[in-house]
Amino acid sequence: MNWLDKLERKLGRYAIHNLMYYIIVLYAAGFVLQMVSPMFYYSYLSLNVEAVLHGQIWRIVTFIIQPPSSSPLFMLIALYFYYMLGSSLEKTWGAFRFNAYFFSGVLFHVAAAFIVYLLTGLSLPLGTGYLNLSLFFAFAALYPDMQFLVFFMIPVKVKWLAALDGVYFVYAILQAFLPAYGGSSLGIIYKANALAAAVSILNFVIFFFASRNMMPYTPKEMKRKREFKKKMRPVNHYANGAMHRCAVCGRTEADDPDLEFRFCSRCNGDYEYCQDHLFTHTHIQ
Repeated sequence: MNWLDKLERKLGRYAIHNLMYYIIVLYAAGFVLQMVSPMFYYSYLSLNVEAVLHGQIWRIVTFIIQPPSSSPLFMLIALYFYYMLGSSLEKTWGAFRFNAYFFSGVLFHVAAAFIVYLLTGLSLPLGTGYLNLSLFFAFAALYPDMQFLVFFMIPVKVKWLAALDGVYFVYAILQAFLPAYGGSSLGIIYKANALAAAVSILNFVIFFFASRNMMPYTPKEMKRKREFKKKMRPVNHYANGAMHRCAVCGRTEADDPDLEFRFCSRCNGDYEYCQDHLFTHTHIQ
């Protein structure tokens, strides 16, 4: 059992379901705020370590509402794209693992900003733009051969788009070491982008390679499990036509077709649990 499995057994009940929906709402609020008062975010909400150390601790959380674009059109495209990626990852991994991936990325951003400030005195305004872009790496790792229509007409596999995304990340990191012809303020932005890109990649690498056992969460494996359960349990057991029912929350696959169900070997009897309560329920003896 890897460290993610252990955390899920202890903390899985606290996972936020449909997390990307709430993140999108925050981005939309940030966009409206930016339209009303363009400087309010940077003055009071951005991740400014110096301000945090002077008592404005809310910035550790509020910095994540920075919208991905200032253009209404690109804002809508970005929100749709991020929601699609986030919801797909949550359906594949489950709520807890997606929560872990996103919030560990946020914590890495905060930790990196503090470390840089303590070592250099620079307060770099980190946002979550690169963290959101790193969702595409996770998506490509799970769905490498899925095709997107670039410009709505050119089919390109996700793995190649992820490679381009990687080039963009590398460029952002290298840019911090190049001369900033726009002055010191532009140089700080370059350094902030480089740091955000670096910690986002680090989050992706740690999540995928330190957890090791990701095979049970691949789409192909989950499809195989669903087909296997249909063959093994052909008889309907419940009034709504469902074959599985969680002994804790009472949900069935009729409530959510993406729910996974398992029997608990430690319970005395045939008690079945959904993915959210398999590791967190009280064993029946």
